[in-house]
Amino acid sequence: MTEALQALRMVRRFDASPERVFDAWTDPNVAAGWLFTGPDSESHSTEIDLKVGGRWEIVDRRGGVDYRAIGEYLEIERPRRLKFTFGMPQFSDAFTTVTVEIEPDGAGARMTLIQEGLQAEAIGPLEQGWAAMFDHGLAALLG
Repeated sequence: MTEALQALRMVRRFDASPERVFDAWTDPNVAAGWLFTGPDSESHSTEIDLKVGGRWEIVDRRGGVDYRAIGEYLEIERPRRLKFTFGMPQFSDAFTTVTVEIEPDGAGARMTLIQEGLQAEAIGPLEQGWAAMFDHGLAALLG
């Protein structure tokens, strides 16, 4: 009997327009400053082909090891919604689906991330990883 796959849902508010939050996910120059990178990064590359069916790839070197995240864009509705597949081939052949929904919230924006197709044991570490990226890198970039 296989275990039912689960979803992770996280919400953050930023003092930035929905357009700026959306662009932080989709502009390679901005995404390189926070997405799948952190203070321990030794080198980083970000490639984004922003179109439905387009692929993205981020490689971050930490401790002499390259961590590669890849996926494909499924939906793009600037500045409201972005949906893409997410995988890290060095750890698993499995891919999950990530949906980012962004809505105006006063003078800022409310961002909801939903990652589907997860094994239960992956949720905690993923939540910690996303939280670090959102609360430090992305928040700092958006001011």
